[in-house]
Amino acid sequence: MIVVADRGMVTKANIELLAGSPGVGWITALKAPTIKKLAATGQLQLSLFDEQNLAEITAPEDYPGERLVVCRDPLVAAERARKRSELLAATERDLQAIAERVQRGTLKGADAIGLAVGPALKRHRMRKHYEIQIADTTFTFETKTDQINAEAALDGLYILRASVPADELATTDVVRAYKGLEQVERAFGTFKGPELEIRPIHHHLEDRVRAHVFLCTLAYYLTWHLKTAWAPLLFTDEQPTPAEDPVAKATRSPAAEHKAQTKRTTTGEPCHSYRSLLAELATLTRKHDPPDRHRRDLPQGHPTHAAANPRARPRRQRARHHVVTTPTPRPTTKPRHRARTPHTQGELRASWGRTQRTR
Repeated sequence: MIVVADRGMVTKANIELLAGSPGVGWITALKAPTIKKLAATGQLQLSLFDEQNLAEITAPEDYPGERLVVCRDPLVAAERARKRSELLAATERDLQAIAERVQRGTLKGADAIGLAVGPALKRHRMRKHYEIQIADTTFTFETKTDQINAEAALDGLYILRASVPADELATTDVVRAYKGLEQVERAFGTFKGPELEIRPIHHHLEDRVRAHVFLCTLAYYLTWHLKTAWAPLLFTDEQPTPAEDPVAKATRSPAAEHKAQTKRTTTGEPCHSYRSLLAELATLTRKHDPPDRHRRDLPQGHPTHAAANPRARPRRQRARHHVVTTPTPRPTTKPRHRARTPHTQGELRASWGRTQRTR
């Protein structure tokens, strides 16, 4: 069994526990400070990636008996370089504005200058790349060029750490196995999203919390099967082909690209996401007339037929009503009108007198 774990969740104690379990291997990744240490000690040669983006190295002193697979993604490197340059430019603009205020004399005192410089450095998280000098009447800053260049040299690099031998798992398969963690992250997103809503948990007892999580797991299992069965109706790539280069960005098949562009399936039906398909299916209904369950309508050989049990009292059949469409004839005589109720005082007195005479 091979355990693939994210580098943010793996600790030294977990690695020792996996190493002590027979028949269990692991694949994880190294963190940024560890990669910088390997590059500083010379165990990681950056010249290996001048013409390739995948290499395997060893570090017997720090990682005995383990494989270190080094990958370099040029797209990630370009994105990190762009973002770093933008953050450095924004930080330098803020610091330059503070320096101009100090030169004009509108900002004085080391404490006041420090209160203005602190938020400017924390806003873009570039404090480590600047050398700051603050006095009562002066403020200067300098960029650490060598440190920035050393960090830029490691852009796009990540190192995978594996205990599985090369004869059991090739180098490219190690990279594909670690990239498979994306499915686990999507599963966590489904658990926390509006589809399952695993939280908030309105339980306090341990067994009930475990039951709640177990039911959500079963619901995700059903969701996974539905997405697999409904793949022709969704934007999902039905026939994903693994790329030859495991480090490069994954590409969709031509059929999936056609569905994304035309918003239609291969049969010409509207293409949906999983949530939109569920919403549309919720509006569909089917009228179903249940069969007559009277025992006289069952076959003769059925044990519950009325002929098989002569003492059984037959159920009373409901009378069937037919709609009569013959028009109702109109009355030939004028209907008698009801006597008008008296309203005035004189009419009330006359009506009261007629009542007394009839008595």
